[in-house]
Amino acid sequence: MYTTAIEYPVQQRLDAYNARDIAAFTPWWAADCLYFEFPDRLLARGTAEIRERHVARFREANLHGRLIKRLTVANLVVDQEIVTRTFPDSPGEVDVLAIYEITDGKISRAWFKMGLPRRVATSGCR
Repeated sequence: MYTTAIEYPVQQRLDAYNARDIAAFTPWWAADCLYFEFPDRLLARGTAEIRERHVARFREANLHGRLIKRLTVANLVVDQEIVTRTFPDSPGEVDVLAIYEITDGKISRAWFKMGLPRRVATSGCR
């Protein structure tokens, strides 16, 4: 996938997320970044808090963000994704709309709007 300079940190973040590589994930966030549940509920401030939010999640063996569509306008990148996770009651998927503000090549602010988790059918014989 072709990536513009504005999209580059967002794509690197997604690649590190899918690799569950916290060391590769963290540098794409500005030191003073703000991480919101859309529209304005602050979930994390700064890279240390963002790292802390993701360490446990990266232990999920099925964790994967599938990019559906990406839009870029000026210094904003908007991703539509389907994220596979292990939820408390079962594995599943959730629709995610992510908005990233890029400043000096790093994610300075991000907003995440989550859909409702849904179970994923597992294969196997009964």
